[in-house]
Amino acid sequence: METADTAKRTTIAALTAFLALGTALPAFAAETITVFDWSGYEDPAFHPAYTEKHGGSPDFSFFGDEEEAFQKLRSGFKADVAHPCAQSIVKWREAGLLEPLDTAKLSAWNDVLPAFKSMKNLMTSDDGAAWFLPFEWGNTVLTYRTDTVKPDEIASLRAFADPKFKDRVSIGDNVDDAYALASLAIGVKDWASLTDEQFKEASAFLREVHKNVRLYWTDNTDLSQALASGEVDLAWAWNETATTLQAESQPVAIKKDTKEGLSTWVCGYSRLKGGEGNADLAYDYLNAVTDPAVAAYMVESWGYGHSNAKGMAAVDPKILADKGYADVDAFVANTLFQAPIPTELRQKMIAEF
Repeated sequence: METADTAKRTTIAALTAFLALGTALPAFAAETITVFDWSGYEDPAFHPAYTEKHGGSPDFSFFGDEEEAFQKLRSGFKADVAHPCAQSIVKWREAGLLEPLDTAKLSAWNDVLPAFKSMKNLMTSDDGAAWFLPFEWGNTVLTYRTDTVKPDEIASLRAFADPKFKDRVSIGDNVDDAYALASLAIGVKDWASLTDEQFKEASAFLREVHKNVRLYWTDNTDLSQALASGEVDLAWAWNETATTLQAESQPVAIKKDTKEGLSTWVCGYSRLKGGEGNADLAYDYLNAVTDPAVAAYMVESWGYGHSNAKGMAAVDPKILADKGYADVDAFVANTLFQAPIPTELRQKMIAEF
């Protein structure tokens, strides 16, 4: 039997002989990065250029909502790239979690849709530093089963608090979508300007909605199963939910024409301070997800818009029309945009929710 000492000497001899040949040592494990993300975004179809270049996907770790992600990162969790949304950028940046982006290394930086470039405190800060690369955008919108809910019953977002829907409602287990719904329901579209009285009114509305909630969903899979099984009939959901269920011929639709409108959000990627992976791999990943070739898949299969203006322009016009993205300006006209909000207000929302 080979002893540990003998094995050690054998290994050293082998390495010495290998080096004597002037050959570089092979890596014991492929170099990679860790992407901290929402469940589902590990889909290789979102980063084909990265897979082609490096022979596989990066490592992924997942969070259920951005507050969970924030707390985990604050407690010392290490990753290289994360997928926050617009409303979190100021808070994450002020907490020292983010690494500035080198925009010269971002192939799609100049092709980001103009509406995102002009959003205060989103992509850059007052000092000109870049912190966030938009990736996808879409809605949180009233979604319902067409066989159990009549359109005239849901003409208003107030339907979520209607006692007739007791135990038939689902909303996301995240503060941003909840307060977007509540702000709209009380008639506010600029949620950054919520007064103390409006905040109390919005919170009171959410307490009424809570009486009807069957479940608080954390990802599309949970909600899709609940809608498909008939466990819930009415949901405050992302575009993805209706898109995937309609592909399965489920009786589900979205209602964008409620009296108060809908919520629009934009999410994307940032580099994390203290990431231990190779920075070049991180930029390869950022360039892969924002490649214009990804736009068609994003729109058709997930029901979301892509941040790359050239990519969106190349998508089949019929598909854009079907998903409601044919006229972006009209798309966001009657909407609450989940733009960055003051950290103090966001903390109030988190505490109340």
